[in-house]
Amino acid sequence: MYEQVSSNKRRTAILLLAFLGLLWGFAYIMSKAYDNPGLLFFIGLFSLSYAIFSYFAGAKMALAVNRAKEITKKDDPRLWRTVENLAITEGLPMPKVYIMEDPAPNAFATGRDPSHSAVCATTGLLKMMDDSELEGVMAHELGHVKNLDMRVNTIAFALVGIVSMIADFFWHITFWGGDNRREGNQLIYILAIVAVILAPIAATLIQLAISRRREYLADATGALTTRYPDGLASALEKIGKYGSALKRPNTATAHMFFANPLHGGGIANLFSTHPPVEARVKALHEMKL
Repeated sequence: MYEQVSSNKRRTAILLLAFLGLLWGFAYIMSKAYDNPGLLFFIGLFSLSYAIFSYFAGAKMALAVNRAKEITKKDDPRLWRTVENLAITEGLPMPKVYIMEDPAPNAFATGRDPSHSAVCATTGLLKMMDDSELEGVMAHELGHVKNLDMRVNTIAFALVGIVSMIADFFWHITFWGGDNRREGNQLIYILAIVAVILAPIAATLIQLAISRRREYLADATGALTTRYPDGLASALEKIGKYGSALKRPNTATAHMFFANPLHGGGIANLFSTHPPVEARVKALHEMKL
């Protein structure tokens, strides 16, 4: 299990480096295409500002858009005690605890670090899971907190947004802003148009790969915390049978959830932020404590 955790961390680091390389390469091509080296500085400054805003404001926005309500121990003693016991086991500060009204069994964690973290469970999850299954799910979510996954996911999601916004901006000025090209720069300009089309797709695929790796890592961390992978595996099997799509899903926060909260299947699963439930269950059953 420790080997799986280390492997997932290494792969995530590689993917983040690839992400930053993609952003830098995209910015470089754009600056060359428009013969404006200052664009590199502008894009870098904009990217940093957007990432910082997402880093500090992302948690509150995620809780707000999902209509999550903060609870105290008296509101739901079972959930509160489960989270409290797991936090003590992991040596983490007690996160804020939220519940969202939705019949689908799901949960998510958010926050930039363990001292500013929150976990949320749906009413469907609380109703469907027995104690060991609930413990497994919440251990998974606290695994995200412990591994600083929300920080990684927030940065990755922000980078996707940055690449998409830059691509959209240059797409508009290319076709609506007149000819800003210098003579003799046709090849790099064509390359820039190709980059505008392909960069957002590449960024999204990298972000999806990062998100999936972090789900496997949180599964491994959660199983290590409870010392009972079967509890988490059983919860996933129930979710696989019932489904995890929320009544009011939000694509911007889909990557935060325990299981895919979006509707759809088939080819849509290729672009899911979550690995298949069956693959996660198989990995848990193969773990050796």
